[in-house]
Amino acid sequence: MTAQTLARPEQIVQLSGISWQTYETLLAELGDRQIRLTYNRGHLKIMVPSPEHEVYKKVMGRFVETLAEELEVRIEPLGSTTFKRPELIGAEPDECFYIQNISAIKGKKRIDMSQDPPPDLVVEIDITSSSENSLQVYADLGVPEVWIYNGSQLRIKRLENQRYVECDRSLAFPSVAVLEIVRFIEQAETMDYLELVKSFRGWVKSQIQQNQ
Repeated sequence: MTAQTLARPEQIVQLSGISWQTYETLLAELGDRQIRLTYNRGHLKIMVPSPEHEVYKKVMGRFVETLAEELEVRIEPLGSTTFKRPELIGAEPDECFYIQNISAIKGKKRIDMSQDPPPDLVVEIDITSSSENSLQVYADLGVPEVWIYNGSQLRIKRLENQRYVECDRSLAFPSVAVLEIVRFIEQAETMDYLELVKSFRGWVKSQIQQNQ
């Protein structure tokens, strides 16, 4: 087993040569602790989110919910639910949502990737680490769309032929210029949370009016 530490040791550790059983044991031991694990064919990333990461995660999740409210789109938020294909891959997104496939999982207490669809939208915050390894896992899971925010830029990734390509429109909310929400995200650390949500909601409503 080899290990590589990135950024501050208490935040991110990457390991290789990790068995699936070890990954499953760690998931069980960690329970609901605020630690993210990503497993990809023997490679394991362990991340302890920073307060900055959690602020952006919370805001991005709320923005998706606000978009859905104003556009009257049904969604099912599943937060950092663990998605796995046994012996191969496993990931816990920062935020995830079922939208197009909401009826397939509504009411279920467990998601089984051997028979259930993946989330339609995953949100990842890339403040101290890259999501490239996670993107491969999401592609293997079949997640149609991933939003990645790195502290200054929002990227929309759409799955095409088992690979993600960058797009300027969202599959989930095609009528809204989603990339423009960066200017609201950038205010997350300085503006009152509820005031920020209120401001964002007003912008979404203006977008809807322009498209009518």
